[in-house]
Amino acid sequence: MTHPGELLKQNNLYAGKEMGQNFLSNPATAQMIVDYTGICKENRVLEVGPGLGALTLPLARAAGRVTAVEKDRRIIPLLESELEAADISNVTIINKNILKTDIREIAGDSKLVVMGNLPYNISSQILFKLVKVRSVVDRAFLMFQKELAVRLLASPGGRDYSRLSAVVQYAAKISHVANIRPNSFFPRPDVDSTVLRFDFFDIPPGMDEDKETLLFEVIKAAFSKRRKTLNNSMTGGELGLKKSEAREALERAGIDPVRRAETLVIDEFISLAHAVWAMGDHGG
Repeated sequence: MTHPGELLKQNNLYAGKEMGQNFLSNPATAQMIVDYTGICKENRVLEVGPGLGALTLPLARAAGRVTAVEKDRRIIPLLESELEAADISNVTIINKNILKTDIREIAGDSKLVVMGNLPYNISSQILFKLVKVRSVVDRAFLMFQKELAVRLLASPGGRDYSRLSAVVQYAAKISHVANIRPNSFFPRPDVDSTVLRFDFFDIPPGMDEDKETLLFEVIKAAFSKRRKTLNNSMTGGELGLKKSEAREALERAGIDPVRRAETLVIDEFISLAHAVWAMGDHGG
């Protein structure tokens, strides 16, 4: 693999700051990540943002098929030449924004393993998308800036526990894989990165897609004014609840209305969503 700095320089290109591009440049780190995943020839892999191929090459050698979705069309010819030089032919490159990509269509009748070094500015949006299409995703191994990884792993009750924590922890078991130092990237970022593993759950009993959509709206509303009590944060907004209705829903769910969103465990959010659902056609 050619070093990203050299490859870009040879082609009069640069890492796009607006796209949050920090290319993985250490082949040993890339191989370590792929080894950890346990990917084999039976697996179909979706790689988000392959960049210049640091992960793509070892992934393609391990997997049966890789679909790589890359937004930056400038670097696709460079990626193609790296794959060709390595005599790799089982990678399909799609020039598209992952947020506008039909992941179910890519999966077809198989389940995907999703991999990617995610740009910081759209990491949360990508996770929300994966949660929604998780019926076609078996597991994911994703790299984030360390501070976002801390939020994803955070337990209820702390400052780092957020809407993102609650939604993703509802949908997946999250585990820590590795911390990656800045010197493994080009250009070198200012912070450490963290690789996390996501093992996605099926929709639980008593839930369906409509109720799950409402659950995510309830979590969003609860965290919309996180310094306020749940009775206040649940009032108005997208849920359209009156203060008396918010209080009634909270009491039906057995939740003290003066608590705050960051104190609720996932099961309490689910109970609250069921209570809101039972009161009318909110989100249904």
